[in-house]
Amino acid sequence: MHTKTIDSICKMNGVMPVLKLNDAQQTAGIGRALIEGGLTVLEVTLRSEYGLSAIKQLKQLYPEAIIGAGTVTNVDQFKACIDMGADFIVSPGSTSELLDFGAQSNMPFLPGVSTVSEIMTAMEFGFYKLKLFPASIVGGPSFLKSVYGPLPQLEFCPTGGVTADNARDYLQLPNVMCVGGTWLTPPTLVEKRDWSGVKDLARYASSNLNTMSSYES
Repeated sequence: MHTKTIDSICKMNGVMPVLKLNDAQQTAGIGRALIEGGLTVLEVTLRSEYGLSAIKQLKQLYPEAIIGAGTVTNVDQFKACIDMGADFIVSPGSTSELLDFGAQSNMPFLPGVSTVSEIMTAMEFGFYKLKLFPASIVGGPSFLKSVYGPLPQLEFCPTGGVTADNARDYLQLPNVMCVGGTWLTPPTLVEKRDWSGVKDLARYASSNLNTMSSYES
């Protein structure tokens, strides 16, 4: 069940913003800008002390949006994100403990992988929808093209080094569901609290980047 659900979540938008949120005002402003810009699936990372609170706040402010928790590295964090109302969980990598807990949970889970061996381990726990991280370092589109040959049943959400300039290179691949990235909330806009600028970036991404593969007929 978790595989089917995470699949539908990832395919709602071609781009999943990856967010580090530091306070309530920032969370409300960025959340509104991205959602009004057409990106309704957001990944809030636990890279800041406000991360868990930001998940809860966004779910209260924008119940129509799908709010995920990212940078989840252990079971305790996984449980805490569930308590805050997260709609799905994303990890940068995968441990056996995390994969086992995720496989038994009803929470949609996108485990992180960076090698073929890690991919095969995730498959043993029943996961066929995976996060590739850090995508640009481990081979980017070339890596995914190579993996598609022996493992065509898998689909990925690449993150790490994905930008507005190279997102389409990933999205055109048949084994990519969506891409994740931080470029939708650049520091230059966030520091100025320029939420209209963030909204413009979201609107461009939602209108011009999608998962329509050039391999599909």
